[in-house]
Amino acid sequence: MERRKFLKGAALGAGATALATPALAQGGKTMTIVSTWPRDFPGLGISAQRLAARIGQLSDGALNVEYFAAGERVGAFDSFDEVASGNAQAYIAADYYWTGKHPGFAYFTSVPFGMSTPEWNAWIRFGGGQQLWDEVSGEFGLKAFACGSTGTQAGGWFNKEIESADDLKGLKMRMPGLGGQVLSKLGASTVSLPGSQIYENLVSGAIDATEWVGPYNDYFMKFYEAAKFYYTAGMHEPGGGLAMGMNASWWGGLSDYEKAIIEAACVEEHAYAHDETIAKNGEYLTKLVDEQGVQVRSFNDDVWDSFGEAAAEVFEETRDHSELAARINDDFQAKLREMGNMMAQFEIGYVNQRNRVLGLGE
Repeated sequence: MERRKFLKGAALGAGATALATPALAQGGKTMTIVSTWPRDFPGLGISAQRLAARIGQLSDGALNVEYFAAGERVGAFDSFDEVASGNAQAYIAADYYWTGKHPGFAYFTSVPFGMSTPEWNAWIRFGGGQQLWDEVSGEFGLKAFACGSTGTQAGGWFNKEIESADDLKGLKMRMPGLGGQVLSKLGASTVSLPGSQIYENLVSGAIDATEWVGPYNDYFMKFYEAAKFYYTAGMHEPGGGLAMGMNASWWGGLSDYEKAIIEAACVEEHAYAHDETIAKNGEYLTKLVDEQGVQVRSFNDDVWDSFGEAAAEVFEETRDHSELAARINDDFQAKLREMGNMMAQFEIGYVNQRNRVLGLGE
């Protein structure tokens, strides 16, 4: 089946509706948004379209929003340069796609053994994370806000079981960001592919494994046609957020009202996307197992320990990149330990005991 038609049909099958670009009003400022997600893409793509539509709706004509999905104006990974150059006003993406520009961008999506979504939200909004994000984005003429979250992502799809770090050697896997660098340390060959290209590469054998998001998003990608082993919680993307990155010069020319509209829409969609994913993940994990015969697995402690050792090396190399990269890493790690200690005693402590009493996760 032709890929675009499949994705559109999958989205509609999930109960989603195609979100049209708002009609242009007269007299407002143009806001052209490009995205790294295909149109009507279940989960991520629909979230981006919803955000674009919401900005236009809230602005009541002050902002004329034009939305272009991946490939409609520029390629997915060309979105950064399109906005930094001023050819478009904003992108919606995962900022860890831009680690080739600066490794600090990874911390503003997610990093190995990093913060869960609640922790990351707290760091961005109340712990100085936004200021550091402004600093690294500002080096490229950008201003960014969080605009979506998928929670803790799955460890990925594999065509064999992973019982030790040795099973990763020679494995060809799609995994962007610092997580991909961790796997490379363990002997895997990693690539960063846009979402629209993963399925064909997995089915053809060009890659042996892939991570994407989680059960809700992954169900529609049909990765189970080529890989039956689906691993739960991954080290590479425990939480964090997606980004709306805007051209800083354009942003600076907006009124306070226009800025407030964009920021409010981003905050709204950030929460909406996360809640939608959590609500649907359980349903679609059941579908993957019952309908498609997917075999759910979890990485054992030895594999996790290998991930941890490799991650420590990656963080040191990231710190060596620049003074700014070191400051971002060090602030992130310090806040992670501060909040993580509290979370372990309160949030996680409660969830573990609740699940034990109710017999959940067995």
